[in-house]
Amino acid sequence: MCLGIPGKVVEISDEGPLKMARVDFGGVRKEACLAYVPEVQLGDYVIVHVGFAISQVDEEEALRTLELLKMIDELGLEQELGAMPDTAAGGPAAASTAPDAAVGAAEGGGTPGATA
Repeated sequence: MCLGIPGKVVEISDEGPLKMARVDFGGVRKEACLAYVPEVQLGDYVIVHVGFAISQVDEEEALRTLELLKMIDELGLEQELGAMPDTAAGGPAAASTAPDAAVGAAEGGGTPGATA
């Protein structure tokens, strides 16, 4: 799957064989080639894929897309954190690493948590 990300053109350079731009992606700035969209001006929004601006988009569409990508990122983080064991609340991971269980087993107390 290919993904093009919208960004704002904040700097343009015509030096060298290709027209280049510095594009801001919500605080992250990267270089992008403007060869496919030579009409782009400073302040315009473009869709960038693998270092090439492949199309121009209006500001409203670009901001809406960036907001959706942010929501997807936050949802993914919530799902990742939700899948982690809860060691602070005494969940299963906390019980298996409790210092008392290790001491009991080392002192010949048998299996931690077992009763005789």
